[in-house]
Amino acid sequence: MTKSWICAAALLLVGGAQAAEYWVYVAAYPRPVSKGIYAYRFDSGSGKVTPLGVAAVTVNPEDFAVHPNHRVLFVANEYDNPGEAGNTVSSFAIDTGTGKLTFLNKISARGDGPCSIVVDKTGKNLLLTNCGSGSVAVLPIAADGRLGEATAFIQHEGSSVNPMRQKGPHAHGIVLSPDNRFALVSDLGLDKVLVYRFDAAKGTLAPNDPPFAKVAPGAGSRHLAFHPNGKIVYCISEMGSSMTTFEYAAGGGTLKEIQTVSTLPADFKGNNIAAEVQVNRAGTVLYGSNRGHDSIAVFSIDPRQFTLTPLEYVPTQGKMPRYFGIDPTGKYLFAANQGSDNVVVFAVDAKSGKLTPTGTVLTDAPQPICVEFVERK
Repeated sequence: MTKSWICAAALLLVGGAQAAEYWVYVAAYPRPVSKGIYAYRFDSGSGKVTPLGVAAVTVNPEDFAVHPNHRVLFVANEYDNPGEAGNTVSSFAIDTGTGKLTFLNKISARGDGPCSIVVDKTGKNLLLTNCGSGSVAVLPIAADGRLGEATAFIQHEGSSVNPMRQKGPHAHGIVLSPDNRFALVSDLGLDKVLVYRFDAAKGTLAPNDPPFAKVAPGAGSRHLAFHPNGKIVYCISEMGSSMTTFEYAAGGGTLKEIQTVSTLPADFKGNNIAAEVQVNRAGTVLYGSNRGHDSIAVFSIDPRQFTLTPLEYVPTQGKMPRYFGIDPTGKYLFAANQGSDNVVVFAVDAKSGKLTPTGTVLTDAPQPICVEFVERK
C-alpha cells in the first residue's frame, strides 16, 4: 500500500540492495479465525522463509506502515463488529533483534474501515484513509512511537455511477509525494484521485488547486504508486480492473492522465477486481494484482513516455491476491492470497522483472491481507 518498506512507497520498489535478513510481518483477519499479525524470518540471500508464529494479537489488521527509524510498526485495524473494537490505528515497538512486537497504544481512526496508512518522511505524522466512511486523517507520532489524536480530518463527499458500490465516498489508497509536500488519495466511491497540500510541521491537510484528477466512471480508483522519478503516478482501479498512468507535476501537485490499460488479458471473460500496484526501484516494471483472474499482471514501463505494455499474467497459486509485497532487495515477491489462506513466494528476474514461483508457500496466516519487511539488526 506508497510507503516505507513493503506497505510504503520507497520499499515497495524493486531495487538492488544487498542480501540481508528481514522480519516479515503478515496481517491476517477476520477474528476469531486469525489472531492478527504473524511473523517470519526471511533470508534474502537464500530465499529461505521460517515461520515464527503469532507476533501480536490485534483486531483485524488491514495495513502496515513502518517508522523511518525501523523501530515502530503501525497497524490499521478495521472494526470487529459494529459498535465494538476496531476502527483504530495501533502502534507496536519492534525488537529488530528478535522480531518481537510490543503494543504501545491505539488511537481512533476518526472513521469506519481504516484501510491504508503511511508515515511521512519526518516520522512525525501518520496519514490514513477510512474506506467505509470515506475520510482522511493525520495522527501525530510521538518520539516513543505512540500515536496522538488527529491533527487533521477531511470527510469526502459525493458519489459516482455504480449504485451498489459508489453511493458515497470510499477513500482507499494514500501515498505521499517524494518531497513530502502533497498527499494523494484514491477514492473508490468517487472515481477520483484527490490531492492535498500537506504541512508536516503542523500535521495538516488542505485541498490542492485543482483538488483532484478523475479515472473512468465506475472504475473505482483503489491504490497508487509513484514512479521512482517522482514525475509519474500509477493508479490501479478495482472495479474497472485498469491501470491509469498520470503525469505528475511536483511543483503544483497536479495530475494529468496519459494512458489507461486493462490489468487483464484480452481473452479473460470472468469476474475480477484489481487490488495492489507497485513499481520496481529501477522504474522499468510495474506489477498489479487481480482478484478473480488470481494473477499478478506484469507490465514493462516505457523509458521515455512511462506508458505500460503487458509482459505476462502470472497465476498467484491461490485465490484473491489482495496484496503483494516485494522484498527490499527486489529479488522476491510475496503474494498474499486472502481467499486461499496462503502467501506464495516468487523469484523476480533481475533483468525482465518476470516472476517464477520458488516453491515456498506459507500457510499458517489465515486470510492474509498485507506483508511488511523490516531488516534484522
